[in-house]
Amino acid sequence: MTADESATQPEPPRLQWDAEQSRLLCRGDWTWGGLSLAEPGLPGGINGRLHLDTTGIRGLDTAGAVVLQHRIEALESNGCAVDRDGLPDGHEGLLALVRRHRLPPADPRPRAGVLYRIGFGTARGLGRLSAFFAFVGEVAADALPLVMRPHRIRWRQVVGEIDHAGLRALPILGLLVFLTGVVIAYQGGAPLQRYGANIFLVDLLTLTMLREMAPLMTAIIVAGRTGSAYTAQIGTMRITEEVDALRVIGITPYEMLVLPKLLALLVAMPLLTIFADILGMLGGITVAGAWFGVGATEFIARMPEAIAPSSFWVGIIKAPVFAILITLVSCYHGFCVQGSTESVGRATTQSVVQGIFLVIVADAVFSVVFNLLKL
Repeated sequence: MTADESATQPEPPRLQWDAEQSRLLCRGDWTWGGLSLAEPGLPGGINGRLHLDTTGIRGLDTAGAVVLQHRIEALESNGCAVDRDGLPDGHEGLLALVRRHRLPPADPRPRAGVLYRIGFGTARGLGRLSAFFAFVGEVAADALPLVMRPHRIRWRQVVGEIDHAGLRALPILGLLVFLTGVVIAYQGGAPLQRYGANIFLVDLLTLTMLREMAPLMTAIIVAGRTGSAYTAQIGTMRITEEVDALRVIGITPYEMLVLPKLLALLVAMPLLTIFADILGMLGGITVAGAWFGVGATEFIARMPEAIAPSSFWVGIIKAPVFAILITLVSCYHGFCVQGSTESVGRATTQSVVQGIFLVIVADAVFSVVFNLLKL
């Protein structure tokens, strides 16, 4: 390396303490290049009043001025009085610039109390509820004109959604509802058998399955299986800007992404509920015949006496309402996705949780209303 090359190499910045003259000597390159080699530390034994000497600095930029200002403040916080008189105009100007534009330290905020968290959560929930109603209004404004003109509805996509949400859900729904019927019959039949009232197992099972368990289990499974898929699909399209592309070519995303899903679930949910009724009853018939001496023939013969036709229709009436809630909630959370793929997972979780929650709330409201109507 030649003498000229060595002269152009950055020299690490240093701080030297001259105790005899009470001077803090700054040496080296106080620049970005010099700081990349090493950051200067404060020498020991510094106290009282001292004079800052920067005449030995080979170069100073804003990065070096920030570091030097931090060292000066560290000395002042330890009780030293730093005298800046006699600094070169350029050095003093950079230090003044750093002091003037320095960000103030963040004020430590007190820990939020319980009432604050409750109020904040309530306000955030109300804001989300308002946004959800706005989304429902936008969907209705786009969907109603299409419903009035059925030829404009994308029926091929609707059929595809029926296949995905209905036909492909039959195995998992059938298995779970069949096992639910088995559990209800087994748990309810044991107490009835002690009183010799095995035949009333038919009343218990049919009333429970047709009115409550079949539509509720169907809605929960659809919310977890199909609703999560809706949210993930729309959320991914939001991230990849496919939703914006639809708007650019003149297609509203609600027409393309929400309405076919809504129509598909409106068709599929009642059919899935009927399927769940049948499989749940089969599970109960299996247990009743195997453990409680109520054969299939006797069970089926007892069913018209055990329940009124309104019990079947009560379960069917719930299905379209559950379908609307699941579709709107899952699609709403899909359109709320923004930022990164991580938000897709959060939105999917929220859609499943809120979808199931609203289904259970709606089922409770139905129970109260049907009881008041004597149904």
